[in-house]
Amino acid sequence: MSSLHARNGENAPVSRRGFLRSAAAGSLALGGLAARGKAATAEDAKPFFQTRGVVLVPSDVTTWDWPEQAKRAGLSTIGTHIFPHQVAEFVQTDEGRRFLERCRKLGIEVEHELHSIGDLLPRELFERDATMFRMNESGDRVADCNLCVHSKAAVEVACENAQKYARLLRPTTGRYFYWIDDGRPMCHCPQCRGLSDSDQALVLENGMLRALREIDPRATLAHLAYANTYRAPTQVKPTEGIFLEFAPIHRNYDVPFSRRDSQFGAYTHGQLLDDLDANLEVFGSRGAQALEYWLDESRFLRHLKPPRPERVKIPWSREVFRADLETYAKRGIRHVTTFAVKVDGPYIKHFGRPPLDEYGADLSDWPELG
Repeated sequence: MSSLHARNGENAPVSRRGFLRSAAAGSLALGGLAARGKAATAEDAKPFFQTRGVVLVPSDVTTWDWPEQAKRAGLSTIGTHIFPHQVAEFVQTDEGRRFLERCRKLGIEVEHELHSIGDLLPRELFERDATMFRMNESGDRVADCNLCVHSKAAVEVACENAQKYARLLRPTTGRYFYWIDDGRPMCHCPQCRGLSDSDQALVLENGMLRALREIDPRATLAHLAYANTYRAPTQVKPTEGIFLEFAPIHRNYDVPFSRRDSQFGAYTHGQLLDDLDANLEVFGSRGAQALEYWLDESRFLRHLKPPRPERVKIPWSREVFRADLETYAKRGIRHVTTFAVKVDGPYIKHFGRPPLDEYGADLSDWPELG
């Protein structure tokens, strides 16, 4: 879902069942790393923005000391990305275990923000039962992405694998993120075609949350509003514990998000803000999270006109950032994170330290700024 994934987002998955079985033996040790690193302060001493985070891929955290840098900047949370099998493999390496242990010692929460369907419903199952997979607009069952949410078997397999990955990737916050495939279409079978992509995603999310709570009673689960799911669901209601995550990748970062007339590609800020407000009507603001791209080199690199350089310095505007925080805060959104994909060792060597301290300071000090 980051721009890095947007370029490489088409899965070519293989079965993860054998991997999950062999990896499960190490899950108990990993679970010990989920303990919170420090006691919470008094409620009235907490910053307005409860989550102050970044979302990274494993190569980011293995080439720069992200836990220490996040602590220095006053951040609360690091999220890992892209696919469940990738992150599960990473956290079982020596580097992955060191990363989790360092986060624990520094009091940095760890979450896992994941495009998941290729792992939760392995593509090779298509040969066994094609009805588990989506129907395209031509009426053909295809195994290219996502699933048919009206297939009981598909949902059961996805939920079973969500539980297996949850045992390996237990977030320290209880907040889970198992997204549909990156901007890819959902099902057009006779039963599904009357539901929007957002409604179909919510059908699956409701089922997954019930399954996750069987193994983690405090589990909550994100509904990602992004690309083909910007529009709020209208026919399916969220189960209690489903929270909104809004990721406006199709916006202009040269001006504040509140500039409704600003346009980026096919979207205006006004359209995106209207979608955000409609989603908040459905899901409420409690637990709602803005997933942004302020520090995401991969996003800014992708949208440069060819010929593109290999790297690009993040075009940071503190004025725009503060205005964006106001936009979210006035809607009661108290969880804010940003992709920071490719802010890694080579980025630091080429461009120097990113504006992480300003990002963290403004999030942490919001009551004084607002």
